[in-house]
Amino acid sequence: MTAAELVKHLGARFGQGVLGEQLTKDSFPTVWIRPEIAPAVHRFLKSEVARPFPLLADLWAIDETARRHREGQPPSGVTIASHLVSLDRNLDICLKVPLDAQRPRAHSIAHIYPNADWYEREAYDLFGVEFEGRKDHRRILLPPLWEGHPLRKDQPVRATERPPFVMTQAQFDAEERALAVDPQALDLPTERDGLELMILNYGPHSMATHGVFRIVLALDGEEIVAARPDIGFHHRGAEKIAERQSWHQFIPYTDRIDYLGGLMGELPYLQAVERLCGITVPDRAKTIRIMLAEFFRIMNHLLFYGTMAQDCGAMSPVFYMFTDRERAYRVIEAVTGARMHPGWFRIGGVAADLPEGWERLVREFLDWMPSRLDDYAGMVLGNEIFRGRTVGIAAYDTATALEWGITGPGLRATGCGFDIRKARPYGGYENFEFEVPTGVHGDCYDRVLVRVEEIRQSLRIIRQCLDHMPSGPIKADHPLTTPPPRERMLHDIDTLIHHFVGVSWGPVVPPGEATGQIETARGLTQYSLISDGTTTSYRTRIRTPSFTHLQSVAAIAPGLTVADLVAYLGSIDYVMSDVDR
Repeated sequence: MTAAELVKHLGARFGQGVLGEQLTKDSFPTVWIRPEIAPAVHRFLKSEVARPFPLLADLWAIDETARRHREGQPPSGVTIASHLVSLDRNLDICLKVPLDAQRPRAHSIAHIYPNADWYEREAYDLFGVEFEGRKDHRRILLPPLWEGHPLRKDQPVRATERPPFVMTQAQFDAEERALAVDPQALDLPTERDGLELMILNYGPHSMATHGVFRIVLALDGEEIVAARPDIGFHHRGAEKIAERQSWHQFIPYTDRIDYLGGLMGELPYLQAVERLCGITVPDRAKTIRIMLAEFFRIMNHLLFYGTMAQDCGAMSPVFYMFTDRERAYRVIEAVTGARMHPGWFRIGGVAADLPEGWERLVREFLDWMPSRLDDYAGMVLGNEIFRGRTVGIAAYDTATALEWGITGPGLRATGCGFDIRKARPYGGYENFEFEVPTGVHGDCYDRVLVRVEEIRQSLRIIRQCLDHMPSGPIKADHPLTTPPPRERMLHDIDTLIHHFVGVSWGPVVPPGEATGQIETARGLTQYSLISDGTTTSYRTRIRTPSFTHLQSVAAIAPGLTVADLVAYLGSIDYVMSDVDR
């Protein structure tokens, strides 16, 4: 069944409940449905249709009240969009539900897709959408006493648009009281078999939580009976910031969503922008992007490898691996002039060509790393203590992973080889030979094994970039790329004017909607962009893997010990800025 046939099948099954298909710049269909049939449509696509859609990749809200270009769409004040993925079909579908602007109310689908729980809480927190069928509507990213819903269009985007903030002692005390643990509100058990359970705050300031992150635990001795993750301590309003920055000014912010992914985080954003603009990226720019993205994948996995060993009691590996990371930084610094947050990719290409001598630096790193990985295999993977702390710990199968929206190494460790670089190659990956490592047991140990093998595969991809780097331009010859080539800007007045307007004002991106998807070090990262034909984004939705991966802690942690929880959290490899945005 093709995408067109699927849409036709939905129309035949649900009749007038299907309002029509929306044209976007994406390769998958976007279908509008009435609010009252949303649970039935989601249930049908998840479990009743042939080759179903078991993965809810994202669910988000759109405030439509200030939008001018909505041709071909039904009336809507606030829209709820859900993005579903079928691995068997290698196909996505986006469902949209129109809601009232003043009091948006939708039907919950958390009983169908469990990982919709946090997404629905986020839609309530930031947009005020209430979901029928939910037990509660607790905020998830903002403080409990926050007033209003900041991603609505009537809310300011800059602090200078608000009155000066003053924190009084009474306000401080109230905020502190609001953060106190209420087991009943968190649906935490307080006793088991007649014995009182200990309620413990694990974090937010704990080295073992790898960032500002709290888990409220119900403990029977050392055994975890229930766990409730609490996020939002790192929230910075990145999606709101996108509404005020020009299209190219927002590029540096994408580096800071997953601050360990570096340039990788720029790719899905630029994919979506380039689709909206109709820009084709030159082959040399594509290859440079891939080479640097794989360098950052290696950098991330080395940091994960060392800190995971440290979490399990081994001190030495992380110091050796930081030596390796410094060698990789030599390449990244030489090419981009920066380290963690280069902000170096551009709409339509990259900021500059590769510097003289880049081949030598890359070759030195490629010759250095394989033997180091062999040493680490004995130091970490073969270590009895490390194996004892990770083998069989926090194991889950493919069905559980998909139920909770887990992608990336956490999914592949269960034996499912879904990797977007292979399944739906983007940005030139179709030209590279590499394998997709998978595990068997889906435990902490397999999650480490998968990432270690991914380092080797990244080295393989980088070597192909080194050996087959195309010649040619590094930026598309398109009026919406920013800025135009400098040599042309100095040659004629028309290009000079375009350069001036593009830098000072920014490109005017045509109205429309587009999605960018890539396989980051953590899994599926997705940008869903809406342009209203201006110099800024109307809506920027950032789907991050860490957000949904942490939600699964509530399902997987029970039965573990507190010590096991440390290893489990390390094996997730989340980044709190990637969670909270």
